[in-house]
Amino acid sequence: MKLHQRMSLTVALAVVFFSIPALAQKVETDYDHSVNFTQYHTYSWGRVHATDPLFESRIRDAVDRDLQAKGWQQVPSGGDVTITAVLVKKDKAEYTTFYDGLGGGWRWHGWGTGMATTTVESIPVGTLVVDIYDTSSQHLVWRGLAHDQLSDKPEKDTKKLEKAVDKMFEKLPPRSS
Repeated sequence: MKLHQRMSLTVALAVVFFSIPALAQKVETDYDHSVNFTQYHTYSWGRVHATDPLFESRIRDAVDRDLQAKGWQQVPSGGDVTITAVLVKKDKAEYTTFYDGLGGGWRWHGWGTGMATTTVESIPVGTLVVDIYDTSSQHLVWRGLAHDQLSDKPEKDTKKLEKAVDKMFEKLPPRSS
């Protein structure tokens, strides 16, 4: 295999390898460290909004499952906390550059005149934000945020949604430091 072909293959593999972590699901949570979460046992739903309205009930179902597994109880109104959620879908531009050779005589004359081709791909990315407010004070006490690449299949995106919500709520209630 010629040197420029090996270099091209190496660059292409590096692009694929380093692109993979960017596509992984990312989940973050934050909370008000002054709040005693053991005081919360019931919750009510506030507004839930999704770019795809079919996902609104899927968000509620996923959050309900996780909170009820922790012993929290949903009430129609007046819960200890109020939960809101927003799911937004955006397209993210992903740039991939492929280098075709390094030019003739690159060892002696610099990099030469090799060709570089850059392609732009539009990747759908979903962002889910779940907020928990203390109902009596109306202050935000907890926030979960998840980003993930979406597919063209609602079943796959539903599984990703459920996984993201599971990750969000795995450490709720937070341990006081």
